[in-house]
Amino acid sequence: MEEKKLDVKSIIGFVLIFGILLFMMWSNQPTPEEKAAEEKVKQEQVEAEKAKVEAQEDVKTVAVEDFSNVQPGDSLQQLAAQNKLGAFAYAAGLASQDVTVDNGVLHLIFSKKGGHLSEVKLSKFVDFDSIPIYLVKENNASFNINFGTTDSRILNTKNLPFQSLVTKNGENTLVSMKLKVSETKFLEYLYVIKPNDYMIDFTIKSQGLNTVINGSQDIKLDWYQTSKRHDESISYENRYTRLTYQHDDGSVDKLSQAGEDEETVEDLDWLSFRQHFFSTILVSDTPLKSVTLTSKDLVEDEKIDTLFTKRFGAKTILALTGNELNQNFGLFYGPTESKTLSSYEKNLEESIPFGWGLFGWINKFLFIPLFTFLSSYLPYGVAIIVMTVLIKLAMSFVQYKQYLSQMKMKILKPELEAIKEKHKDNKMKAQQETMALQNKAGASPLAGCLPALIQMPVFYALFMFFPVAFALRQKKFLWADDLSSFDSIYQFPDGFSIPLYGDHISLFPILAGVAIFFYMKLTTGQQQMSAPQQEGMPDMAKMMKYMIYFAPIMMIVFFNSYASGLSLYYFISNLISIGILLVIKNYILDEDKILAKIQVQKAKPKKESKFQKKMKNMMEQAEQQKQSQKKNKK
Repeated sequence: MEEKKLDVKSIIGFVLIFGILLFMMWSNQPTPEEKAAEEKVKQEQVEAEKAKVEAQEDVKTVAVEDFSNVQPGDSLQQLAAQNKLGAFAYAAGLASQDVTVDNGVLHLIFSKKGGHLSEVKLSKFVDFDSIPIYLVKENNASFNINFGTTDSRILNTKNLPFQSLVTKNGENTLVSMKLKVSETKFLEYLYVIKPNDYMIDFTIKSQGLNTVINGSQDIKLDWYQTSKRHDESISYENRYTRLTYQHDDGSVDKLSQAGEDEETVEDLDWLSFRQHFFSTILVSDTPLKSVTLTSKDLVEDEKIDTLFTKRFGAKTILALTGNELNQNFGLFYGPTESKTLSSYEKNLEESIPFGWGLFGWINKFLFIPLFTFLSSYLPYGVAIIVMTVLIKLAMSFVQYKQYLSQMKMKILKPELEAIKEKHKDNKMKAQQETMALQNKAGASPLAGCLPALIQMPVFYALFMFFPVAFALRQKKFLWADDLSSFDSIYQFPDGFSIPLYGDHISLFPILAGVAIFFYMKLTTGQQQMSAPQQEGMPDMAKMMKYMIYFAPIMMIVFFNSYASGLSLYYFISNLISIGILLVIKNYILDEDKILAKIQVQKAKPKKESKFQKKMKNMMEQAEQQKQSQKKNKK
């Protein structure tokens, strides 16, 4: 039967259909005005929902009596006048103000309402649009203690008035925020801010409140934060934004990266509202017995959901010590950077997704120190290139072994084909003789696969390393403005985007795809020449031909919005692989010499290993069973 082929007309038809689909997708894109309207509606919905939640929680702050007339906008004085603060009505009459502290790396505002941080700005960083990095701002975070009182009220600290006091202790700034029943009875948030430090010492304690707080009811800590967008690609940033936590035994776990997730965790050391390059971390001096963690993905459509990535939450119970609160924490607001996090000796660097098990070890003990050393002397793009060269040279022996195995199989191919033809009616016998010949010659198809498997841990470790390498953030190289983001050389018109690909064209993924194509062209050709023809092999050969084109296309499409530093690595890595392969092929390996060695090895008596003997016996037994089944059928 004649094999069907695509003619020119069919190809033109497919191209026209594809073009029509692209035009339809482009024409159906919302206009900038429509997108702005959608964004405005969505923001109004978010604000309305937030106001609704806060209104519900404000109502919960009053006693079990009927306070249905409470409004979200009621002032503290109004609440006090209506006797809704109970013993804490004293606090509403005290003069207080917000507190602003700058320690060189953090610009902090402590709110008199609720006593916690209402604004956290990282002084040394800006986002992709040169706007300062705010981890907390405009009510995107809430820190609340919910407790019952002895006069049957339920109060939330986030709605109550704290009196502020700022003092100095050497170079450290102490911020005391007190929720007072009297001058000697109060709930206090005490913050110790050290110069140029991202970690704030934070203590929650009470004094004289044993007659005010109902000790028979749980004292609940409720903390949430909505992560603001800081990267150019919100979907890429969202991929590396995840709630991470550590148990007191040192094991680290995470909530789901996508969708909604909730989990109750026992004995927690710390929890991290980790964003791609910045994190908010709560560290407890004593393990928190039970914490309910929540995560919600807020990016359903990256064209519309452009402000926030995820909403994180944590709820736990605060224990009383001698009828009083006394809990010590650390609050970290800063870069998700290995060097910075490891300096606190709390294992916080484990919140960075460098890969599990062996892959994480390779990154922490090899690639991070190596890249840190190189980038201290070289521009970051050049450091990536030098690091890639060193890695490829170190792994060149693996490529040598792989190519040597392929060449041996190529030399043995005529003999293997002869064995197959000789025993075409006895596949078992053909396999036995094939294995015997390969064993004598010291050649095996597996020998070509093992080197590739050895390279996999290195490949995966680097795949994890580059996207989370903080050092690459906003570092330029050639046409790439930011090695931690995509290197766009062309932006499509507003509203136009290609599914899976994006609304721009990045150059490094294209270069990497071209390099992968030529490398696969060289290696696939060698594999096809060395592989003996077997049943099914024509289809396999066709599949390998498709892979030559499929793999580069995958690289170009799916890495279009990835970190350009990672695409640069793949581009240089494949160029070096091509160079090493050509050197091995043309200057190191000699086919005549390899053939001579094979002949010498074949002439020597080869002792079978226990595994080979076992495999041979199994094959013989299977052949005997097959022959007996044939006789029984006759």
